[in-house]
Amino acid sequence: MPTPARRVKHKKRTKIKSSGGRTVMHYHTEKAGVPCCNNCGQKLAGMPHQGTFNISKLSRTQKTVERMNSGNLCSGCLQSLLRRAARNL
Repeated sequence: MPTPARRVKHKKRTKIKSSGGRTVMHYHTEKAGVPCCNNCGQKLAGMPHQGTFNISKLSRTQKTVERMNSGNLCSGCLQSLLRRAARNL
C-alpha cells in the first residue's frame, strides 16, 4: 500500500522492474508551470521556471523583477495600465 501522500490520481506513475525482479510503482512530481502574465498570458521575462523548493534557494534579485506587479503582469501590460491610470487623473 502506498503512503497517504501518494494515494492520489493526479501524480504520474510508471511501473519499474527492480533488480530483485519485483515490479515497483514510481511516482513522479509535477513540473512547475511557467509564470505567465495575468492579462495577456505571455511568459514573464526574468522569472525563474523552477519549482518552489528551488526558488526558495535563490536570492531575492533572482526571484523577481524590480517593478510593481512584477510577478503578475508583463512589461507591456504594465505600461498600458500605467498609461490608462495617468489619463484618468
